[in-house]
Amino acid sequence: MLSYDYTKIEKKWQKKWIESKIFESKEVQGKEKYYCLSMFSYPSGNLHMGHFRNYSIGDVLARFYKMKGKNILHPVGWDAFGLPAENAAIKNNIHPFKWTKRNINCMRKQLKSFGISYDWSREITTCDPRYYKWSQWLFIKMWQKGLIFRKNANVNWCSSCNTVLANEQVLNGICWRCSNRTEHINLEQWFIKITNYADELLSGHKYLIGWPKQVIVMQKDWIGKSFGVEINFTLSGSDKKLKVFTTKPETLFGVTFIVVAPENEIINEISTRIKNYDKVLEYINMSKEKSNIDRVSCRQKTGIKLEGIMAINPATKKRIPVFTADYVLSTYATGAIMAVPAHDQRDWEFAKKKGIPIIKIIANEDNSSVDKCAYEGEGILINSKQFDGIRSIEASNIVSEWIEKQNFGKKTTNFKLKDWLISRQRYWGTPIPMIHCKICGVVPVLDKDLPVILPKNINFTGKSESPLKSNKVFLSVKCPQCNMDATRETDTMDTFIDSSWYYLRYCDARNMNVAFDTAKVNYWMPVDQYIGGIEHACMHLIYSRFWYKVMRDLNFVKHDEPFVNLLTQGMVTLNGNVMSKSKGNIVNPDKIIKKYGVDTARLFILFSGPPQKQLDWSEKGIEGCWKFINRIWLLFDMVNKKAEIKASEKDKSDILKIMHQTIKKVTINVGKTARFNTAISSIMELVNALYRYKHHLNDNGVSMIVYKTVILLMTPFTPHVCEEIWEMLGYNEYISTHMWPNYNENVLKKYYVELPVQINGKLKGKITVSMKYDEYEVKKVINANEKIMLYLKNKHITKFIYIKNKIISIVAN
Repeated sequence: MLSYDYTKIEKKWQKKWIESKIFESKEVQGKEKYYCLSMFSYPSGNLHMGHFRNYSIGDVLARFYKMKGKNILHPVGWDAFGLPAENAAIKNNIHPFKWTKRNINCMRKQLKSFGISYDWSREITTCDPRYYKWSQWLFIKMWQKGLIFRKNANVNWCSSCNTVLANEQVLNGICWRCSNRTEHINLEQWFIKITNYADELLSGHKYLIGWPKQVIVMQKDWIGKSFGVEINFTLSGSDKKLKVFTTKPETLFGVTFIVVAPENEIINEISTRIKNYDKVLEYINMSKEKSNIDRVSCRQKTGIKLEGIMAINPATKKRIPVFTADYVLSTYATGAIMAVPAHDQRDWEFAKKKGIPIIKIIANEDNSSVDKCAYEGEGILINSKQFDGIRSIEASNIVSEWIEKQNFGKKTTNFKLKDWLISRQRYWGTPIPMIHCKICGVVPVLDKDLPVILPKNINFTGKSESPLKSNKVFLSVKCPQCNMDATRETDTMDTFIDSSWYYLRYCDARNMNVAFDTAKVNYWMPVDQYIGGIEHACMHLIYSRFWYKVMRDLNFVKHDEPFVNLLTQGMVTLNGNVMSKSKGNIVNPDKIIKKYGVDTARLFILFSGPPQKQLDWSEKGIEGCWKFINRIWLLFDMVNKKAEIKASEKDKSDILKIMHQTIKKVTINVGKTARFNTAISSIMELVNALYRYKHHLNDNGVSMIVYKTVILLMTPFTPHVCEEIWEMLGYNEYISTHMWPNYNENVLKKYYVELPVQINGKLKGKITVSMKYDEYEVKKVINANEKIMLYLKNKHITKFIYIKNKIISIVAN
């Protein structure tokens, strides 16, 4: 037999798959579909082992379910817009389009060398006008539905990326892209009302039973639903109301001061009445230099009193001071809090520093003092007039109802989730399809004029404004309503918009007339298996779920959730550090493939551990995977070689039983638990059993049946070598389209059992009996067993105990 020439074999089958189009998808009514999708690739230049693991996981599932007879959609594309391309353009004097196209060509070549069963006919690229035309069209549809608006807002600004960031893109005050510390500035920006769907994003979690619990917990925390009361505090000497939100209305009688966020608009509204406004303004400017995480976590609480401003506590009617302090954030609720220093440690620290009264209104069992710290537990209300004596946990609802009856507040619900800021002051993104007219205001581009093409003639300055402002041809446009001179919007869309609906475009990727055909989308959607990193839990996965629900409400899709199952693969690290091109610590799969072949590389990355777990890269063990594939290759000759010993029925039965056990294990480990490493281990045991089985051609073809099963079971993991062996076995069809083997439960059942036999409490031997035997039949077997009967010679059996299929105990004297 020829040696295993992986280079020749892998190129051969990759060429055949592409030419025969066996992985191209089409709708087949009545046939069960399976949509398998790995998260969008960003074309950074080269794929590393982390990418390779991700795509190999998806390919195993796609190939497995194809062999299970399902109609597979397994597409591929490129999330091509974004800051790295634009930054590369500034740094290297190369246009982002050229940089991106070059990288895509490189990565496409790599991907095809991996032997992934993608439908390349559906390949999409987000920087292609044929794609972003529909991002713009969907933007306009959402604007028409009232879900998109523009306002002046205090936003997160990254001075390194020279753009604003959505709240989800700032982690602990750090830019998610470049790790630069962010700041807050005021800009007029575009937003999407994701908050309109906050409740449904939470309630929809109950349908996501195929998602990791950790992702659900992360999303719930990010959306942050809280129940409470919005209370109006009147500012003394005016009819101006200051709204605060509290989750502890029962503490209202203990409020001794109010704190507003430095960004709260109320400060501007009452600026003429603030006696120390200059100092307040100085403090506000100082707070802008801090990140939100610094403001909240700082142990030294800072703040300044708004001199001349007092608020009225609606419960006690007492005048209380108003402060601005940076530990209160404008992004949560009303941007103002009622401070209860006796029962909130943060307020207690501030009150102690500023000399503000502390009034205890919740007493615990020992009525401990609040002189040294706040008491934040439950207890009995005191100093609360008619509510004294009520348990605080019960008082919350009672006081809330009283507040509503007194007409100075109302029960409400708040979310940490804020509307999605989608404006970006950068070039390399989808142009926002809106026009600014002095007569008509802000109006959308007409459908017939889409797409708004991103111009290539641009000067990259790196300044903190959109480079599109430098292109006068792009800027100048006629208003579609009044036909007067107008200007285009120069902000581009957040690239998360592109990845929020790409899975829908895959369903109808070549349609030039609509974003996607509803019938085709409703055939393929929802995605049956989505694969990607857990780091996307609170950005991409929330945005995509929101976008899909909007598509449903626009009658474009019929389901509620886009992804049925989610597999969050563990990162591949190098010496404990995440692989990253920017960090220069990537391991290129091409090196491994060149030395061992892609099947060995696939087998190794899949066998190294469960896909959900982090994997620290090491080449230890890859030689073993290479040898295992060669063992399978060499088995071809062995099962075709005539054996000298004829197989017994027991030998044949044993090897077939192991085969069916393996089929069952692999089917479950791939299709239900995604424990690919365990599945591969089971196949290795079957191969070992086949090597120990020496009968081969003298067994009526049993060894060939087992060998073919090995090849079928290995196909999702090592498809190239399996295709080659399948052809060598005389098959004309692709093994990739052959049906997955079934296991026989009857073969797996135990018909016989080995029973220990005790005589007077001591083990004297074992017998093998049918599991169906009753006590009478078991006695007959014992009577026929010479060894056991020797122990019973000349003895009288006084007791015979048979615990079915467990043990036999005999008492004799």
